[in-house]
Order: sequence, then structure tokens, then C-alpha cells
Amino acid sequence: MAQNNPVRFESWRGGVAVIFARELSVRDYRNFASYTLELAEGVTILVGRNAVGKTNLVEALQLLTSGASFRRPAPAELVAEGETSCKLDLRLEGEGRVIDLGCAVREGKRSFSRNGKKCRAAGVRGVVPSVLFCPDDLDMIKRSARVRRSALDGFGVQLNEQYAQLLGAYERLVEQRNALLKERWCTREMLAAWNDSLAQTGASLLVHRVALLDRVRERFVEAYGRIAPGERVGISYESTVAPASPGAPGDAAPPAPDLPRAEQAAAWKVAFLAALDASFEDELRRGITLVGPHRDEIRFSIDGRDARTFASQGQQRSLVLAWKVAEVAVTRDILGHPPLLLLDDVMSELDAERREAFMRGIEDEVQTVITTTNLGYFSDAILNRAKVAPIGG
Repeated sequence: MAQNNPVRFESWRGGVAVIFARELSVRDYRNFASYTLELAEGVTILVGRNAVGKTNLVEALQLLTSGASFRRPAPAELVAEGETSCKLDLRLEGEGRVIDLGCAVREGKRSFSRNGKKCRAAGVRGVVPSVLFCPDDLDMIKRSARVRRSALDGFGVQLNEQYAQLLGAYERLVEQRNALLKERWCTREMLAAWNDSLAQTGASLLVHRVALLDRVRERFVEAYGRIAPGERVGISYESTVAPASPGAPGDAAPPAPDLPRAEQAAAWKVAFLAALDASFEDELRRGITLVGPHRDEIRFSIDGRDARTFASQGQQRSLVLAWKVAEVAVTRDILGHPPLLLLDDVMSELDAERREAFMRGIEDEVQTVITTTNLGYFSDAILNRAKVAPIGG
């Protein structure tokens, strides 16, 4: 298929070219012995039958940009059958720089590298953040609160390393506190020190999480208005450590958003400690921590009604589409350039109207990789400016 020459886009930072993913190379990875994929600066469409490895390539791009995979595989699962190691590499170019990101699995352990030097996952995360949209995401609204929290947190850790550190520290504290709650000799006094650490870390995490959701909310409402005009949409954060705010049932209330972050964190900590004290008997009986960011809810609504209960399947899918468009926009707002957008086999899950609405919401400046079994899902306008890469012959 004839293809246009890739267009070089300019960023929003004084006309300086943004960083693009240029070339992905994998060796002994999943079903690939060796494969190299050159990426367009605009849209790259990976087309092929099911089970030829399209999603594996999307996973590789996500691993090398976010430091994590939506599949949550054990390291050994990344290695091709019959092999003992694998290697993934991604070359980034732009802003006068060339950056090589790598991920390797050897002896059952995964490691990352940046420009040939070993680093933690944080070392590759955020250079070019990625936003992934896969079929599982379409169920985000009707699934458990954990799925919605993970969606927001997974986005946040790519944008802010402090967010990532707070989330990791908080999860470890909850795990350790839960272990103590399971001990027969656990008392309220013994939990005091743990409660203070948990409340301190959890309060700081809440400041970051609620601030990020505020940013996403604004862009989300705009995006949903384009996808489903005429419906009033909302997102609220329902905290287990704070009372509901007036006029917004369930919304996180204690710290006013215009307060300095230190004062917001102090207010959250006071509310958190009070909630821990009130829930002690139930926690001791059940052996788990029942309040805190790990138990909070992110609730979507349409025309004031809970989307999880009342929204149709089409409306729920429109909400998720708007969320993904919002993630792209917020990344650009915060970092000054858009993320790498990864769309794994979602076109087949959407009706024609929502496909068109979603693609209209993704601006030309967004580098996008799409997997599909059928090019018929795309308009001629998209195909004429995209690079089409057949996978699997």
C-alpha cells in the first residue's frame, strides 16, 4: 500500500521537536525469534490475523515506556519457548537526542536499561509516556473499584516519580499493617506507629491522586461532550477516610484544592487517623485495613446517575473512550508533549460511530500504534496518512 512520508510534528515547547519512538526491536520475545518494527511519527497500524503477535508488540512498547505490562506477566513468560533469555529495545529520537531504552530477561529476572546503563523501571518510565487502550478497558466502568483506581494510579506513576514512590510505599505499609492485624496479640496501641506512617504516606498519595483526577476530569468532560453530546457527565472521588462534601455526594472533601499541598496533606492525615481509629474493631476482626486510598472509589455518572448501575453498554464504552482521550490531553498539558498512544484491537469492539468519534478526538500530533485484523475499520483519510505494517505474513 502506498504510504505518505511521515510528517514531522512540532511540540508545544517553543517549536522544539518532541521525542518519538522510532524503532522497536525484539529478540526471543514471546512468539518472535527476531523482529524489528519501524514506527511512523503519526499512525502505525499493525494488521494481521489473530495470534500472530500484534498484542505482543504493543506489550513490548508499553514495557519500554511505562516499565510495566498490562498483562502483568512473570519475567519468564516474556521469553520465547525453548529460550532462556530475551531482549527488547526501543530507540527514541527528538529534541536533538537519541535515547535507547531496553528490557532484558535473564535467569528469570527482568532488568531495564537506558542508553546501555542498567536502571530501575523508573529509569525508562516517563521519557515517552504511553497510554494503552485494550478491550479489557471497555469494562472499566462496571468492574470493581480496584480497576478504576489502578487506571488512575497507572497513569499517575508515568507522569510523576513522586506519585510512583508514594504509591509503592503506601502499598507496602498496607501489606505490613495487614500482617500485624492478623496476629492475635495485636492491640490498638501496637498499631499507633503504623497508623501514623500509613496516614502520613496515604495523605500525600491522596493529594497527588485527587489533584490528578481533577486534571483528568476537566479533559474527560470535554472529550465525552464530543463523543456523546447532550449528556451531562461527571467523575467523583469517594474517599473512605473523609466525609462527603456538600453538593457533591461522596466527593473527597476535607482539604480545599486551593490550599498548599502541605496543608492538604495535613488535613487528609487527620481524617485518615480518625477513620483508622473508628474502624479498629472491624479491622482487627477481619485482619485487613479497611480504610485508605486502597479502598476508595472513583465513580462515573451520567446526568447525575451512577454509570456503573444505570449506564447502557454503549454509554459505558463512551465513558472509557473519553477517559483515554483525557489521558492523552492531560499528558500533553503536564509534560508539554503527547504520549505514545497504544490501541490494541479496540476498533473491532466499537461501533462505527464511536470509532469515528474516538479517532477524531486523537489529534494528528499524537504518535499512535493500532492493532487490527481488518483495515476496513479505518477511513481512507486515516489509511492514507498511516504506516501499515503487516504482521505474521
